[in-house]
Amino acid sequence: MSGRALVVGVTGISGGNVATRLLADDWTVLGLCRNPENVDARIETLTADLEDADSVKSAIEGIKPTHVFYTTWSRQPTEAENCDVNGRMLQNLLDAVSVEGSVRHVALVTGLKHYLGPFEAYAKVQPDTPFSEEQARLPYENFYYVQEDILFAAAERDGFTWTVHRPHTLIGYALGNAMNMGVTLAAYAAICRETERGFHFPGSREQWEAVTDVTDAGLLADHLVWAATTPAAANQALNIVNGDVFRWRRLWPQLADALEVEAVGFNGEVTPLQDQMADASEVWPEIVRRHDLRDTDVEKIASWWHTDADLGRTIETFTDMGRSRRLGFDGIRDTQSSFLELFDRLRADRIVP
Repeated sequence: MSGRALVVGVTGISGGNVATRLLADDWTVLGLCRNPENVDARIETLTADLEDADSVKSAIEGIKPTHVFYTTWSRQPTEAENCDVNGRMLQNLLDAVSVEGSVRHVALVTGLKHYLGPFEAYAKVQPDTPFSEEQARLPYENFYYVQEDILFAAAERDGFTWTVHRPHTLIGYALGNAMNMGVTLAAYAAICRETERGFHFPGSREQWEAVTDVTDAGLLADHLVWAATTPAAANQALNIVNGDVFRWRRLWPQLADALEVEAVGFNGEVTPLQDQMADASEVWPEIVRRHDLRDTDVEKIASWWHTDADLGRTIETFTDMGRSRRLGFDGIRDTQSSFLELFDRLRADRIVP
């Protein structure tokens, strides 16, 4: 089954990958974003400020999507502001498509902060792993909860089905994305190699030693399309991870080999990338010049802060995929390959040397 898909946040890591997947299946794809730079020419681009209800209404008028894939968010200084801004963005979008009267399904991408809590309340309640969709919400403000409640109310009002997708750290191709560990590590390694530094694991002992998992952005795209076209998956919250688990103490040397740098493991203290890469903006232009790379701003392609948040956790994090498996989703990815294939593409596109 195919239809007219509205991908909200089409330039991001989630939105870009699901748009590519939909195009491969002959869907009509409309992409909503603020800046349509580098969007596939086959996508009809719409520009709007999601915080402005009139802007969204004007952009959406007359497009009549059958499916909506909401894959964007706006980072704010506090979780209270995250709840307000991100809740309003989703509400504006759902109110605008409600007028069209055409939507059959809405998919919302959130993440594991559903189980971990927002950044300012991380691990104040010890999480119970593996994370299961049946677990109760945590007793803290969380914009994911606000968005879910807005989605549920709109579905009841307008009669569409919904799914909520909860990936872990996303690994995949996207530039200028706030949550992209794979590109961040590739840029970090390039700077380490050019300045003859060791490729230090920047995170905590717990993350170095513990079992964890990640989500390939292509697998998330498969999951989104599967859920949108599978009646049994309707009206479900669904975890989505690669299906394997790993320990950073094993994976880190493998990534270092692929990136041609010297691996340095956890050495007893956290060494955040934001500190290690304080001079990145000064070093990067010379790397671009020397290797004839595309002229990119390293602070736009690398999200030091978000990778620090992921690798600096002092808790175990991995995910149960049982619900999706029982409903018929059998997609799986090899995590090492997720990283290595991304690194190859970044080199081919002259983003990193």
